[in-house]
This record gives sequence, structure tokens and C-alpha cells, in this order.
Amino acid sequence: MLPIEKFIRYIKLEKRYSDHTVTAYQNDLLAFQQFLDETLEDNYNLTDINYQIIRSWILKLVNEGMENTSVNRKISTLKSFFKFQLRKRTIQTNPTQKIIAPKNKKRLPQFVSQSDMDKLFSHSDYFTDDWVGCRDQLLIEMLYQTGMRTSELINLTHDQLDLNRGLIKAIGKGNKERYVPITKELRNLIDKYLNHSQNPKTVDEDVLFVTEKGNKMYPKLVYNTVRNCLDQITTIEKRSPHVLRHTFATHLLNKGAELNTIKELLGHSNLSATEVYTHNSFEKLKDIYKHAHPRA
Repeated sequence: MLPIEKFIRYIKLEKRYSDHTVTAYQNDLLAFQQFLDETLEDNYNLTDINYQIIRSWILKLVNEGMENTSVNRKISTLKSFFKFQLRKRTIQTNPTQKIIAPKNKKRLPQFVSQSDMDKLFSHSDYFTDDWVGCRDQLLIEMLYQTGMRTSELINLTHDQLDLNRGLIKAIGKGNKERYVPITKELRNLIDKYLNHSQNPKTVDEDVLFVTEKGNKMYPKLVYNTVRNCLDQITTIEKRSPHVLRHTFATHLLNKGAELNTIKELLGHSNLSATEVYTHNSFEKLKDIYKHAHPRA
């Protein structure tokens, strides 16, 4: 059996990874453990796991048709796990050291067009005229206006709102803090939501977004809310909360915002993660050129 629990406790309490990330790591390790149970003899230990065994698992995943991005995430999980074991001196060598991840296919992030987003917010018909509709509109507006991740949104507390200065403190990966400005329109929407006559009695009084029963919102509900809204205005393949994060970044870039500024607003640790949005802008420029230039 793999000593998974100590590693999970480490990434959760010391590294402060999100619940979503912790669950993904745990599932990856459990899948690897199942492979080991089927491959190795009973009572195996960490020192029995070598490069060849890990490579066999990776080849099995690839042959089963798993996408490179998913395979690479599992490799990343194993690398982190064995690096932790090496530091704890439960192993002498890291069996993942020579593992090379397969190359990912580069895919441009999908985003909603400016005109479609304008259509969503200019017609009240897209949101119901009750507390749920008010909450959903605020949720969509906040994701689009701040570029926050789902985990940042559902963990957002009242203390992180500075409505007087028009700022929100987002707490991102690794507990990193950043401040994101908000518009007067969004501040008014927050006020409307907080003072709505149909507000449910909240179980967790600290968090901003709650369910109809007053409990903290959960990722699946956020996903369904966003998807239901975007279904009405766009035909793009992906219609998830992260698409609104892509939309936030792409629209800022198209309006002339500097890449470093967008990096800070998104909470990216390095500029390379932000540079992917320049490709969307290049595609827009090529499209404009194609339709506008007489020789195109």
C-alpha cells in the first residue's frame, strides 16, 4: 500500500492546495495504487517501485486513450509524491526522475465574445426575478469582471470585500492574495444581493455565495449556473466558469491592457501562463485583416 495519507495531509495543510486539487491528487494516487496491486506481489513497499513500473502505468493510460493533459497531471502527482517521500527519507532515489511527460496539444482558451456578454447583461430575461436570479447574476458578473477561479469565488468571504474602495481580495493557489478592482455596477449588485428580501438564513455567515438553504456554494452548482447562462447566449463548445476567466483576460487584452497587468489580476505566478491569451488576440487581428484588407 502507498503511504498516501501523510502526503495528502501535507499538500492540504502545509501547501494549502484547494480541495479540488487535493481530491485530484488523491484520485491519481489511488489509481496508481490499484495498478500496483494488480502488478506487484502482496506486501510491496515504496522501494519496490521503480522507473519501469511507473513507465508501464503511463503506457497503459496512453494505450487506453487517455488525453496527454490527463496523463501529465498524473505524472505530476507522482513526481510530487515521490519528491515528498525522498525528503522524508522513506526512499533513497526518486523513480520518477527520468520520466518524461508526453507533449500536450496546444489549444487556445475559448472565450465568449464581447457582444454576447453585453447581450447577457443588457437583458434581464436571462435571470429570474427572485433571490436566486439575483445571486446568479452577481456570480456571472463577478467571474467575468474579476477573472476569479471557481475555488476563489466559493471561498469568498464578506471580509474580502472592500466596497468603499471598490476592491476584492482574491485568495488564490498557495494562499496567495491579490486585489482586483470592481466597478460601481458590481458594487451595486453586491448590495442588492446582500439586502434582498428573500435572503436565506445562512449556515456559514462568512461566505458571500450560498445555496437556497444557506449553505456554502459548491463547484458543481457554480458550473451549472454558468453553463445555464452561457447556453442562452453562445455556441462555443466549453461553457464553464473557467471560460469566463478566459473571457475576462481576452477582453482586457483586446482593449489594450498590458500582459503584466493581466498576469497580476489573474494571479498567475509567471508570464508564460498569461501569454496564451495573446494567441486569441492574434486570431482576432487576422480575422479583422481578412475581412478588411482588399487583398486579403
